[in-house]
Amino acid sequence: MTFRLSLVFLAGLLFCTGPAHAFELTSPSIPSGGTFPSAQTYHGFGCTGSNLSPALVWSGVPRGTRSLALTLYDPDAPTGSGWWHWVVVDLPASTRKLPAGAGEPGSGALPAGAVQIRNDFGASAYGGPCPPRGGRPHRYVFTIYALKTAHLNLPPGAGPAMAGYFIHANALASARLVVRYGR
Repeated sequence: MTFRLSLVFLAGLLFCTGPAHAFELTSPSIPSGGTFPSAQTYHGFGCTGSNLSPALVWSGVPRGTRSLALTLYDPDAPTGSGWWHWVVVDLPASTRKLPAGAGEPGSGALPAGAVQIRNDFGASAYGGPCPPRGGRPHRYVFTIYALKTAHLNLPPGAGPAMAGYFIHANALASARLVVRYGR
């Protein structure tokens, strides 16, 4: 009898709490599975884009999130280890979007306390796609991470690999947006 009451109670809890909202990342600037427009591509290394970070929006941030981190990574770069285009840590947990251009240093578009980590172009900023000419289009993976810590406390000059280590060690959940680009 006690077991049956427990099952009824658990079933009631499941129906009363309603469906969980999925952690989701989207962009009004670029559709998922779409192609980067020239506004978001890199300016340099033979590329002539505007290097403007896209607007990003996320929802369904899980309970217990104390901060967020955002990365943009190209797993197809011919380096043996991919290419980090953008890393932002210590975004306040209440943040739900970034406007276009937030990755420009000094723009004031990142929330207070957010920190941009040096990317593989060598800048603490957004660096758009610029794959080698003639190859197949690369995948560019935006990932927003919900973290269980308010600050990652990275040392000055930390690179994307170190940031990635601390992000993954503190991740509660993540959501991705994949965009392609080739030239």
